[in-house]
Amino acid sequence: MFNPNSTFLFLLAGLVILFVIAQSVFFLVRSYRRGKELGMDMGQIRKTIISTAIFTFAPAVSILLGVITLSQFLGLPLPWLRLSVIGAITYELPAATTTANALGITSLSETITDPQAYTAIAWVMTLGIFPGLIWVPLFIKKIQGGLMKIKSKDSKWGDIVMTALFLGMISAFLGMVFADIREGLHGWIPIFVLLFSAFVMGICGILVKKCNMKWMENYALPISMLAAMVFAAVITPIIG
Repeated sequence: MFNPNSTFLFLLAGLVILFVIAQSVFFLVRSYRRGKELGMDMGQIRKTIISTAIFTFAPAVSILLGVITLSQFLGLPLPWLRLSVIGAITYELPAATTTANALGITSLSETITDPQAYTAIAWVMTLGIFPGLIWVPLFIKKIQGGLMKIKSKDSKWGDIVMTALFLGMISAFLGMVFADIREGLHGWIPIFVLLFSAFVMGICGILVKKCNMKWMENYALPISMLAAMVFAAVITPIIG
């Protein structure tokens, strides 16, 4: 019988993740040393490293929850590998769910034992994210050049375009938020969580502007994300 938690899959996933970690540490050390050679403000560099590390805490929590969720169905190695390297739970979970439904698998709470279904899900999750690896090196310079050209002519218009691009990216996932609103009050849970997260972000913005808490600018997003996770964990059992 196929075992998605086999030792071989654990070793394969572990080797890839160790490579990614080693690569990250390598470039972190190289960048730090290079900054020192160029005479950059090392205090500011260390502050940036610390703030960035803290900023990754909230996404890491959501990724961990995603790994736990997917591991019930796909075993631990594949979700561990996918979300450690890609880290996009908003893509991985829908891709796995959609493929499973297309294969006639309705229950995602039982560990998959069909190797063909497991392989199909893994391929869809991989190929679905693969176009980004092609588009970025081919078109990123042209896109950045166009944005910089717009911003050099009119900085306000450039900011508007950047904001519109960001909102466009976010709106791509709004379908997941509104997908179940017709199923009753429990279908509104994602919307309640979204509104609460926006509320917390608004409070952080007020503290930054009105209370001069400039340090919160770097932590407003992870704070709102963590608050939304806690809020979701509280209201989900209540609403059911």
